[in-house]
Amino acid sequence: MGGADVDAEPHEVEVIHSWSQPRSLSTGLMYSFAQRDDTEVIDEPLYAHFLAETGVKRPYREELLSKMEADGNKVVNDIIFGRGKKKYRYCKHISKQRLPSLPKDLIRKGKHFILIRNPLDVLSSFDKVLEPSFIELELTSLVTIYSELCELGCPPPIVDVTDLQKDPEGTLRCLCNALDIPFQISMLKWEAGPKQLDGLWAPWWYKSVHKSTGFECPPLYPKPFPFKLYSLLEQCMPFYNMLKNNVLRPNFSMVPTLPVPANGKLLVWVGDELLPRESAKVSVFDSIVQGGDGVWEGLRVYNGKVFKLDDHLDRLFDSAKAMAFLNVPDRSEVKRAIFTTLISNGMRNNVHIRLTLTRGKKVTSGMSPAFNMYGCTLIVLAEWKPPVYDNSSGISLVTASTRRNSPNTLDSKIHHNNLINNILAKIEGNLAKADDAIMLDQYGFVSETNATNLVIDLVKSEGIYLEERQISLSEFHTADEVWTAGTMGELTPVLKIDGRTIGDGKVGPVILRLQQVYQKMTDSGVPIPE
Repeated sequence: MGGADVDAEPHEVEVIHSWSQPRSLSTGLMYSFAQRDDTEVIDEPLYAHFLAETGVKRPYREELLSKMEADGNKVVNDIIFGRGKKKYRYCKHISKQRLPSLPKDLIRKGKHFILIRNPLDVLSSFDKVLEPSFIELELTSLVTIYSELCELGCPPPIVDVTDLQKDPEGTLRCLCNALDIPFQISMLKWEAGPKQLDGLWAPWWYKSVHKSTGFECPPLYPKPFPFKLYSLLEQCMPFYNMLKNNVLRPNFSMVPTLPVPANGKLLVWVGDELLPRESAKVSVFDSIVQGGDGVWEGLRVYNGKVFKLDDHLDRLFDSAKAMAFLNVPDRSEVKRAIFTTLISNGMRNNVHIRLTLTRGKKVTSGMSPAFNMYGCTLIVLAEWKPPVYDNSSGISLVTASTRRNSPNTLDSKIHHNNLINNILAKIEGNLAKADDAIMLDQYGFVSETNATNLVIDLVKSEGIYLEERQISLSEFHTADEVWTAGTMGELTPVLKIDGRTIGDGKVGPVILRLQQVYQKMTDSGVPIPE
């Protein structure tokens, strides 16, 4: 035990529980807390009980059992929660040592936090003392502790060793804030060498940390990974990533605010399964990553119906055929994925779907479709998303210098994922503080905005006179009404283009009429199965 005040009378203390896996800088963090003037520390008080109950072999087993209390009840009640002379008692725990036979108060009382480290870094040094195994790395027990504390309504802060090494002060301040204790600058430094508070196992495990005097930046380059442990790494990473998704961040400004907070918790279809938002990823070998080799559609859901579903699927399959995709999922499979995603998320209205079909994963990096031997990858991303524009007050546009793709180079009738020129146009629009950007074709005639198409079918359905021809930019500048149409924005009146007011600067009668018709048309969608 370290940091005791011999002059103070014993009293109840606030216990801070640190839960970690081996080789995770847990001893360095214990030294950090030992520098505080209001904290006493205990190094792995559950260790003897763990060895006694499990029979696990360690080189120091017999000595440890003869010198440490092995009765779990006594350890918890008298040592961990016993009276002390400082305000806080910091207990360093290795998560595996928390056995079911221990009193429930161990998890129900005190302040808890979890310390994690990337298994890539742990495995590179673990076998200095023990043969690495999934059980010895203890990530499942850390996940269990996290889950139990969440069920008790006390989700513990999680600290990643990498953050602690890169920004010790920021991370410690963040941790102290989460634990509701004051930060002390003394936590950043300690003296090198063995400590009186070390457990008797220190000569086997603490050689590196005894050389330290504080938290040091990780080396610029890692050690070679021992590939004999590759399958063990694969087993461990999902558990590490689950915890890492909830890690404390010293710089809160780095966490962006979602436009629609409800989209923070989504189920996304990837391949052939639903995954939580943060787990919804494709392989780095997928063609969509390798070369933007995919096709896509945008769909909307209105009152339990997917609007123009079959029309969009027709175009998706036509695009996939034009791109010579192989092993394409059939229409029924795609519909099942869409409906499964919507039903699982409880989505029936005010929803936008980004439907993507990639050529699939490659066996090795490269452009050739001959490397695609796994079949296509289907992605259904459904989000709560109102129309992206103000369709009652209108928007402003600017003309981008970036031209729309010509069929001579890339046929836009293939609804492909190569959207670089659209993105460049959008950048121009953003810099001009406009809502969107008009793109011209190679001859200088208006093609479309970077994200929406000009509406045609709806005008025809209303019997309004329509003439299809090339239109110059000046004709747009002097038009009575201009509007855009698209899945993301629906029907949107345009009130200004390149600083010129369109018509009288108000939403015109034609677009108001078409908006009403459009809303009625949305009722004709394909119903989501009950």
